[in-house]
Amino acid sequence: MPAKIISGTQIAGQIREDLQKEIAGLKEKHGVIPGLATILVGDDPASGIYVGQKEKSCRNLGIYSKRVDLPAETSEKDLLSIIDKLNKDPQIHGVLVQLPLPEHIDEYSVICAIDPDKDVDGFHPVNVGKMMLGKRCFIPCTPHGILELLLRSNIQTEGAEVVIVGRSNIVGKPILNLMLQKRPGGNATVTICHTRTKNLEFHTKRADILIAAIGRPKTISGDMVKEGVVVIDVGVNRVGKTPEGKSILSGDVDFDSVKEKAAAITPVPGGVGPMTIVMLMKNTVEAAFLNRGRKSEVREQ
Repeated sequence: MPAKIISGTQIAGQIREDLQKEIAGLKEKHGVIPGLATILVGDDPASGIYVGQKEKSCRNLGIYSKRVDLPAETSEKDLLSIIDKLNKDPQIHGVLVQLPLPEHIDEYSVICAIDPDKDVDGFHPVNVGKMMLGKRCFIPCTPHGILELLLRSNIQTEGAEVVIVGRSNIVGKPILNLMLQKRPGGNATVTICHTRTKNLEFHTKRADILIAAIGRPKTISGDMVKEGVVVIDVGVNRVGKTPEGKSILSGDVDFDSVKEKAAAITPVPGGVGPMTIVMLMKNTVEAAFLNRGRKSEVREQ
């Protein structure tokens, strides 16, 4: 039987409905409008598209959005100065610097400059450390979105063999940590693989849940997974263009062959991507609640 399609678009829509109620409550009870500032350095086309998508999501939800576009030659000192101003701006609850940055700017220094209470990307060392300890913090958006996909699709993670292909600081390492923890969506036995893993197929065939985040199109094929596996495909790879000039996207999983064996699978596009953006919105609303000095209802859903 072909796999059940786990629709990130549909689940993200459910979360947006929840957030609209939260945002309305913030405005009505406290006179607070959540605010997100995005900083884009340079003119990378993909980065520009991502920032535009975030702006659109803010508008649709009623979140105040401030976009700061800077030339590629902007100095690190000037960028840090702008971040400092946004840290102090009471209208701004979340600060996001779109990555990657130009080579002359140190990414780690920029991440560390963001106030941890406004770090809605969840990349600041303070938030990373709290996440490792299982404490309340901003969770990186893509791993957070993966957890929500599993939870809202009623996928059993407790005791499951989870194999992650990819070890990035943005996806692989955080989701490894989260799925190990004693928490909903966790309590799994987790293996992480990468480009130096020997005999990748040996590991992927053991997976009850396979998370592919390696950044290489169609790396995972049908003969590399077992019957009944749940597959979360994080990859978004541009592999060509249509005659109309529209990008053709492929995941890290060979969807057509894997879906014949999987119990459930995320598509590309329409899987993890929409979840990443909506979890950024969720973190921004959470930050607005924190700014009010009260516990967020969003976190408790």
